[in-house]
Amino acid sequence: MRRTVFSSGFFLFSCLATGNASAALAASSDAAEIQELRREMVAMRRELMGQISSLKVRLAKSEARTNRNNQKKIAAPAALLPATELSEQKVRHVVSGPSDPAIKFSDSASQYNILRLSEIGTPPSDRGVVESWKHFHWATQKDENVRVGGMIIGFPRGRFTIASADAAYAFSVGLALHEDIGGFFGMSPRPGETKGNFPGLTQNLRRLRLPVSFRYKNWIANVTPDWGSSSSDGKVSLYEANINYTGFSHTYVTVGYFQPRVTFYDSQSSNNFQMLERPGITNIVRNIAAGDSRFSAGALHYEKRWWIAGYFTGQSYGTRGNDSTVSDSQTGATLRVAGRPYISKNVDIHVGISALSAFKTTQNSAGRRYSPGEATEAGLTGTKLISATVSNTGPVWAAGPELGLRWRRLIMIGEYYHIGVQRSERGLPVVNFDGYYGEATYTILGKPRAYDIRQGAFSAPGVEADFDPQHGQWGALEVSGRYSVADLNDLSAGIRGGKQTVWAGGVNWYPNRHFRVMLDYNHFIVTRNQLPYNISGRNGNSVVTRLQAAF
Repeated sequence: MRRTVFSSGFFLFSCLATGNASAALAASSDAAEIQELRREMVAMRRELMGQISSLKVRLAKSEARTNRNNQKKIAAPAALLPATELSEQKVRHVVSGPSDPAIKFSDSASQYNILRLSEIGTPPSDRGVVESWKHFHWATQKDENVRVGGMIIGFPRGRFTIASADAAYAFSVGLALHEDIGGFFGMSPRPGETKGNFPGLTQNLRRLRLPVSFRYKNWIANVTPDWGSSSSDGKVSLYEANINYTGFSHTYVTVGYFQPRVTFYDSQSSNNFQMLERPGITNIVRNIAAGDSRFSAGALHYEKRWWIAGYFTGQSYGTRGNDSTVSDSQTGATLRVAGRPYISKNVDIHVGISALSAFKTTQNSAGRRYSPGEATEAGLTGTKLISATVSNTGPVWAAGPELGLRWRRLIMIGEYYHIGVQRSERGLPVVNFDGYYGEATYTILGKPRAYDIRQGAFSAPGVEADFDPQHGQWGALEVSGRYSVADLNDLSAGIRGGKQTVWAGGVNWYPNRHFRVMLDYNHFIVTRNQLPYNISGRNGNSVVTRLQAAF
């Protein structure tokens, strides 16, 4: 009976709602019955509203239970979930935390998602693309792209890329642009000294690289020309030209002109540097048998907790072209081993060791010589305040430890290196140099620096929301400080190259992942040597701003 009344009432309600009042009145000529039907309609409306309210309450409870279940899933180790469930939110704590010790690398897709989370909002590399075909394929599928016929056109990891549908064939081109503006002050020469090249205000195109990569499955060819310079723009050179194979698990094999991954700073991209330039001692060490555009043959392998890279190295690009008297090329090798003995949500402890050796140095008309030197860590001058020359050299080697700590938003890293120079002539003493640095970086805004297992180093901070002051979005902001020492004195061997100490502080702002503005202040103290602009020792200051674009 109730259902019949409900149906009749619903019909009457429909007729009234649609304006068919005449049809409703025609259904009954009895006014009393019409009134009764109206009362029934009011009662049914109240009952329907009550049922709707009840359904809303049940729906809210159901949503709350679903949210609680999702939070439990997010709290679980991400790599233990199926690869298809690894969304950015579910594994964010794994990367920024950075990860739970229970996470295993048995699932390649899980690895990819964890690695991808460490790159969210961070600058692209200043190098060519080197990664496995599977990881590259996943990147082209997950990042923004469009499909034109059988081709994929997009920006995986922020770099313009054209790839076939299965990503077996691909071409990508990037950009690393570093424009420095600044100068020196407090650099007046002392009596008897020349001023040296320390301009009060100048500009320098520090880097202008166009990383170009050609891919066929796990085979990659990278070519990166460079129009920038560490001292003066206008110099055209080559940063890398190499062939890579990435088909082995977590392993990249490289042959060609390359920057061997040795020392903490050389294992990361210059787009990620905490300060404008490398510490002086790492620059000196890397140039023994590594550095930019060094012929290399070797491999890099990474796991969740450890990292290793080793290369056989030869001459740097342009050595013979710049010196026609070269009669024998340099040969050497590099090795770096790093790992994380302790990992938790808020803490990463990093340890490592780097070693490299030039088995024989380049021989030219002056014989075999080793001539280390370093400028002021400012990148605006080629004038080296510390410089030494060791003749009749045999093997040259360097080795030292590295330590790092991440505590939430704070990163601290330090390295020490000792350099030994053997002599080829009997009776000449071994020459010893050394140096070290310590630096700290704190992320104020944005995603803090996380550990990148492929570099064995910490990544740049991530921009979670692009700069938009109208909506309270300011990008990422960090402050840095560093103390570094490079000592090229060995008075027992008759070498006085000078000792340089640099106190530095800086601020880095990332409005988005592709652009960065850096501001560094350096105060340097250098002891005397035989250089005409440093006869009595030299102190000074520099302020430099860098505008960076990375794609």
